[in-house]
Amino acid sequence: MDMKNIVTVKGLLVLTLALAAISCKNSSSKNSSKATGWEINSKDGGFQYNTQYKEQETAPGLVFIEGGTFTKGQVQDDVMHDWNNAPTQQHVQSFYMDETEVTNIMYLEYLDYIKRVFPPSADGFRAIYNGALPDTLVWRNRLGYNEVLTDNYLRHPAYAEYPVVGVSWIQAVEFAKWRTDRVNEHNLAEAGYLDKNAIRTETTASSNFSTGAYINAPSQTFSGNEEIKTQGRTGKVRTDADGNETNVYATRESGVLSPQYRLPTETEWEYAALGLAELREFNVYRGRKKYPWDGQYTRSSKRRTLGDQMANFKQGKGDYGGIAGWSDDNADITAQVKSYNPNDNGLYDMAGNVAEWVADVYRPIVDDDFNDFNYYRGNVYTKNAINEDGSVKIVTTDDIVYDTLSNGRVVARNLPGDILQIPIDEQETYLRSNFSSSDNRDFRDGDKRSSRYYADFDSDDSDSGKSKMYHAPKNTITRDSAGNIVREYDKSNNKTSLISDEVRVYKGGSWKDREYWLDPAQRRYFPQDMATDYIGFRCAMSRVGSKTKSNTKTRK
Repeated sequence: MDMKNIVTVKGLLVLTLALAAISCKNSSSKNSSKATGWEINSKDGGFQYNTQYKEQETAPGLVFIEGGTFTKGQVQDDVMHDWNNAPTQQHVQSFYMDETEVTNIMYLEYLDYIKRVFPPSADGFRAIYNGALPDTLVWRNRLGYNEVLTDNYLRHPAYAEYPVVGVSWIQAVEFAKWRTDRVNEHNLAEAGYLDKNAIRTETTASSNFSTGAYINAPSQTFSGNEEIKTQGRTGKVRTDADGNETNVYATRESGVLSPQYRLPTETEWEYAALGLAELREFNVYRGRKKYPWDGQYTRSSKRRTLGDQMANFKQGKGDYGGIAGWSDDNADITAQVKSYNPNDNGLYDMAGNVAEWVADVYRPIVDDDFNDFNYYRGNVYTKNAINEDGSVKIVTTDDIVYDTLSNGRVVARNLPGDILQIPIDEQETYLRSNFSSSDNRDFRDGDKRSSRYYADFDSDDSDSGKSKMYHAPKNTITRDSAGNIVREYDKSNNKTSLISDEVRVYKGGSWKDREYWLDPAQRRYFPQDMATDYIGFRCAMSRVGSKTKSNTKTRK
């Protein structure tokens, strides 16, 4: 081959390699749009997106629960004859759940924040703090002496790592909202969007951080507020590794903000309690697993711990902790969290210690014919309230709305910094097939369309409507002109049920319950605005992205 041909071949080879490199770069670069070819995250502006995002980080206190299918409900003997938990096959998406129940020290941190930011001594704020306080009087018993618990259980350091009780379902939901905002506020500070020192020392009611408000209207709650500007809490201009400015505020596209903490659904709680991740036996999959641990008994069968109880529960009449010097469960009331081994999901006390609130409104029937994926009853859809100028309406100290609960307690419906929420209307429901109303708590169960007495339903809620499927007593509570509470009891004899849209499911046995209730399939209900000395709660968080964690499983 002559020199001329050799040069030509070399030139073609170099050109081919260059074109291949360019093609490879265009096709594989995360910063080049596959839709338009334009550069993403360019220095001169344009579309900004976190193309380096890998997967959701596990938020504080949580453990990862890989989703899957399982048999929800009771397959053991129904000795109580409730027939309210017939077996159904369900599928649960992956999610996260608190490793332990929410403890006293965790709840005290919440109370401390409320007291500092919304001081009870200030006009209009007293009800916020009082509404968040647990009911410590739940420990009282008319024929028992428990005053030491009434006075000390919540606040004394001896009970710091014990599960909080005396908290209603409504209070548990508010705690989860607060926790979401504090974690996201911390995430933004760590990422450089907010000033951490200012957050710790200068937060006031007018600068209370809300995740929803930050996402939808950061200029109204941060740089748009002169008082907040002076506190160093304005949205900071981020810079990349080269010192170039990026976004002023973090958005969902940044991946910095975590999904919300919330109460787990009943299906999530039961699935997590069973701990099926490490088991592949057919009988387990079909619902034959009775407890969060392996086996059909509450005592350990392992040689080193043979005979020890696996949970904290009432073992018999007058027996809450065994004989002195040889305690069966090392507790008489609640026990410190992590006193017993976790289940296969890494969750502690999913049986015993305290029962736990879950998100669902109670109904005896689980309607798996309509839905068998992420089953949940309790959806009430809302939307952001919009001002006349098109901006979202941010709650101020003058806009706080208080609700008087059925027990006379006053709680704040919203807090300054939140976006005001209103029910969805026909603008969102018109011609939709997947939902048609804002309140779906009694969908297909409890409304007049689901009753065989359809024709007998009255248009109002008077006592003459006694054939309603769920016709619970309705006590009324009002205040007179002097602000005194006026309580009126519903004494009608025509009421047919205690079930309503304001009762919530709670799961798991407690220190006060017998062995029967340790089965995760068991379900009971309680008014959402009332509390007991045996019901606590733990939080959950949805998983975004892949079903599995990248460091746990690889498909080939």
